[in-house]
Parts: sequence; C-alpha cells; structure tokens
Amino acid sequence: MKNYQAPSNLLQDRVILVTGAGSGIGRAASIAFATHGATVVLLSKTLPNLENVYDEIESLGAPTPAIYPMHLEGATTHDYEELGEKLEESFGRLDGILHNAAINPYLSRVKDYDPQDWMKVMQVNANAPFFITQVCLPLLLKSEDASLIFTSDSVGRRAQAYWGAYAASKFAQEGLMQTLAEELEHTNIRVNSIDPGPTRTNMRKTIYPGEDINRVKLPEALMPLYLWLMGPDSHGTHGQALTYEEQA
Repeated sequence: MKNYQAPSNLLQDRVILVTGAGSGIGRAASIAFATHGATVVLLSKTLPNLENVYDEIESLGAPTPAIYPMHLEGATTHDYEELGEKLEESFGRLDGILHNAAINPYLSRVKDYDPQDWMKVMQVNANAPFFITQVCLPLLLKSEDASLIFTSDSVGRRAQAYWGAYAASKFAQEGLMQTLAEELEHTNIRVNSIDPGPTRTNMRKTIYPGEDINRVKLPEALMPLYLWLMGPDSHGTHGQALTYEEQA
C-alpha cells in the first residue's frame, strides 16, 4: 500500500498517540496523521523537538496537537499510569497508537555488549510499548475503530550478528504484536507491525556512518503505508507483519 492515496479526511476527529514523535519516522507520521484530520499526542524525551513538530503541524492548519514529554528510558510504572490518566482526562479515548520510539546505541557482539546499555535498549524498545499499550487499552476500546501499529525492523524478524539488544527488542515487539492480535481479535482494535526498511533517520546515520544517507529514502516515503494502516481502509488487516518494500 505504499502507493495508497489517503483521502484528506481519513483520520478526521481521531486521537492518535505517537511515540518518538520528535524526529524521523515519528515526526513524519505525526505530521501525516495531523494533516489528515487527527489530533496527535506527540510523545518523546526531547521537548525542543516536540515543540518544532507542534509548530509545524500548527502552521499547516491541522488540528492542534498535544505535547507529552516522557523519557522512556527512565520511566516508571507510575509514569505510565499517569500517562493513561492524562489521556483519559484530556481526550476520553484513543483511536490509535504508533509505537515508534527506539534506540540502538551501537552494533556489538553479544559477549561484548554492555549490560547497562542492554537494559536501556530493552526498556525503550520492548518494555515501553508494553506499558503504554497496557495503560491505553481501556481508551482504545472506547474507539469505534482503533489501530495499534509497531514500527519494527527486519532484524526483529530474522536476526543478524552484532545487532544485540536492538534485534532482541524488536523480536519482543513482534511477539507482543502477535499476542495482542490474538487477544484482541474480536474487538475494535487492529494490531500490526511495519518493517520500514532502510530509512533516512538519525539512528541509521549512527549505525551506518559511512553510508551516503542521501541515497536512503526519506521517512515521508513511508507515510502512505502508515496512513493506510492507521485509517479505516485497512479494516480486516490484523496481526500482520508488513514490510514497506513488499507493498505494491
């Protein structure tokens, strides 16, 4: 569905939470969702980045977004409970979540991987999506048509040497997606994942410093697929591990 043409009102009046919204795919998705009618809750650890995305959405005349600064690496269960309470208080429901926040500090052999770095990666990439989903499920169940999306990775489906905690965490995300899809099969919530393939993000620049980043697609190229999966036109697509490069 990478050639999908989303109607301008695709996400009209929907409330969507995006993690990692300050840059890369999260930023592009937040803007795309907003310009197609959604009120987007922008969640990330870096407030200036969130403010920039907020201003960009405002300048486009889209619905006013909300900013929720949150450092997932150090977040406690109380922090996640507070997130759910604030969303309930402000919006009363959620129509979608894009789990996009992720970190990958370096490539390393497992035997050399710093244990503290392993814990940080698992906290952001694996634990945070679980906690956020758990506290937000009651809000998603209040929607008439909700979509839960995980930004995955090819190494979360078939691992490669040196990808360490990042690969393990993405496998965990895929497992969580599949588990939720089974548990929510007869509800209003669709659950899927997307492997975006090589994309021009800050993480990729860090992992592939010698790569000509200009030859890698921009996050905006992914947006037809993300819009399709977040919107009602993908009704019936559930429990699927989608890959951008495979979409016609």
